[in-house]
Order: sequence, then C-alpha cells, then structure tokens
Amino acid sequence: MGNHKKKRSQNGNLNRWIPDPMAVTWTEKYSDTINNFWKILPSTVRQSLATISIFLVGISINGDWVNIFVHIARQFGYTGRGKNSSGDVLFKWSEMSLESLGLQDFWSYWMYSCLVSYLMYFVIGGFLHWYFYVRRRDRAEEWKCQPKKWLSPELERHEIILGSLTLFLNASTSALLACYIANGGYSTVYYNVADYGWLWFFLQWPVIFIYQDYVTYWMHRIYHTPFLYRNFHKLHHKYKQPTAFSVTAIHPVEALHIQLMDILPLFIIPTHWFPFYVVALYTYYHGIIDHSGVNFKAYWWQPWQPDAIFHDNHHQYFHVNFAFNIDYWDKLHGTYRRKDRVYTEDIFYGKGKRIDEVSAEELKADLKERESENPLAYRDNKMEFKLSNRELKAMKRPKK
Repeated sequence: MGNHKKKRSQNGNLNRWIPDPMAVTWTEKYSDTINNFWKILPSTVRQSLATISIFLVGISINGDWVNIFVHIARQFGYTGRGKNSSGDVLFKWSEMSLESLGLQDFWSYWMYSCLVSYLMYFVIGGFLHWYFYVRRRDRAEEWKCQPKKWLSPELERHEIILGSLTLFLNASTSALLACYIANGGYSTVYYNVADYGWLWFFLQWPVIFIYQDYVTYWMHRIYHTPFLYRNFHKLHHKYKQPTAFSVTAIHPVEALHIQLMDILPLFIIPTHWFPFYVVALYTYYHGIIDHSGVNFKAYWWQPWQPDAIFHDNHHQYFHVNFAFNIDYWDKLHGTYRRKDRVYTEDIFYGKGKRIDEVSAEELKADLKERESENPLAYRDNKMEFKLSNRELKAMKRPKK
C-alpha cells in the first residue's frame, strides 16, 4: 500500500518519501521502531508471524471468529438456550423480542464481533501493510505484482473507509448468526461425527469448497454484467493495484449477498461445523493473498489454486479471471485470460477482444499494461502474456 507521496528532484528522480499526513495505517509512523524489533527475530519466526497475521485478518473480514467460538463451545457441551421440548425456538408474534427470535444477548455478540474484527483489521492489517508496503517499498520489483504502479493516497483512504463500512456489515451479520445458533436456532449444523458417519464427514470438505467457489464464481461474473458492475461492483474496481485492505472494499449490498450465499449450507444440508469453517478460513486466507498485490504463488499441494497474479490481473484488466480458488471455472467457461485478447473496463463478459479487432490506441494501452506486470509473479519467473513483435504481427494479420 504505502500512504506516501513521492518527491521528485529537479532531474525527475525519486529521492525521498514524504508520509501522507492523512495516513490511516498506523505503521507508517512507527516503521523504524518496528523494523528494529523485527531484525531481532529469527527468520522462521518472522515468516510465521506474517502467515498467522494473514489468517487473523482473514477471520476478521467476515467476523467469523465469533461463529467459530460459538461452535467450539457447543462442541464441548454448550447446548443453547430458548428451546421447547420439540427442539424449536420459542416464538410468539404477540411477544416478539430478541429472546423470542432466538437472539438473546445479541448486543453482546454484536459488540464483541465488531470490536475484535476492527482491532484485527487495523492492527494486524497495519502490520501486513508495513511488512510489504513500507519495509520493502524500495524493492517492489522483487515482490509486487505491479511494481511500477501504486494506489494513490486518496484511493488508499477510500478502500479503508469503504472496507470499514463493509466490515461493520459483515461483523454484524456474523454476530446475528452466531447468536442465533448459540440460542438454539434452526440450522443443519451437527457436532457428533457419528450422526452422519465418517464418509460424509470427509466428503463434505470438497462439497463445501466446490459449492462456495463455484457459486462465488458465478456471483462475481454476474456482478460484472453492465448494470450490476456500474451500480455495485465498480466500487471494488477503483483499485487497479489491489492491497490487502481491498478485500473488504466492496459495495455493502454485494458483500451481504456473498456472505448469505456462503453460509447457505449451514441451513440446507447436514454440515459439521469444523470442515465448514476450515474451508472458510482457507478461502479468507486466499482472499487476502489474492488482493495483496504481492506475488504469492500456490504451493505444490494446491494444483487447483491460481497464483496471486491471477486475481491481480482481474483488477488490472477488469472483466476476466472471475474465479477465486479454482481457476478451472474460468477455463471451463472461456473467461480465463488469453494472450491474444485485449481486456478493458468497457469490454464486458470475460471474453475480451481479439487483437485484430481493437484500435491502435487500445492496443498501445494494452501493451503498456502488460509491460507493467512483474515477470516474477508468474511461474518460472517469465511474463506469461508478453507479446513478441512476431506474435503481434501474426495476430494482426487479416483472417482469410
């Protein structure tokens, strides 16, 4: 990220950084102090702290830590309150209250959900901002997906303000869900593996993962149709160089829509809480990774997982690469980025335009965008979409 402004000398070279006085990220001010402490730690500890921090921010962005807490409590004997003999929540319209709705103590859940989520978002998020965007800013070509481009201070403030608003909505929704389940409200969540057997316990891991990822692919793609994009999703695409704070910087309506679709299995199929939230943590972790702007790459045991540059391309080129954790969906539906296509904010539906269909100005702008990508973000450290003059001439040749 980096809430800094560059000061140029008379010859145009960048010679020093000036902190932005409106910076929201607290680590800007204490960078030297943090760095001195950081150098003392062993390298393995530093790497572990960075990884754990990403997980913690992942938990905070949807407020799901409170749901995990509730399910752990119920796993070890908490049975819920407010049930009658048939197991249904007591409710009468004439006596409607939070308790009758299965929401006893909701305000306590809501307060803690928001407090912890915001604390993690700003403190741990601020640390991650420092770890990459302050500590290693002068070596961006080593780690950044778009090393020559940065969000402006105005857009950084925008993503944090918008992200904070969406975080409030996410944390409130999670508090509502956690309180409802803690009070014995209806769900299809179970806690004893023997209830549905070990086969279903292990089978639901891929079922939940594939369901959430495929539904999210289509929701994301639908929000990239002209009307929904211009009225909702365009807010998220202000950030052509996304950062970890960009992950929550989306329209509140879209955020709520995604959250409700993600938790649907908890109410329609027998779902053990443990695999559901492990899968959720995995997706939240990669949500941070994919929006970080850092050239993270998938591990050998993740053949389904695209590298971070995949979603960074989505922000840079807008209507392409709609998937998150399984890039096969884009390959299946023809929305995977292609070398012979040009993508801009005005070209919808994920197919792009053939190079021989665009104007000279569009092609020039596209080639400039390609040059701004970091080869180190791709496998084998080679720019996957760089066009040679020979390839370009062949693609521009009129079709017979």
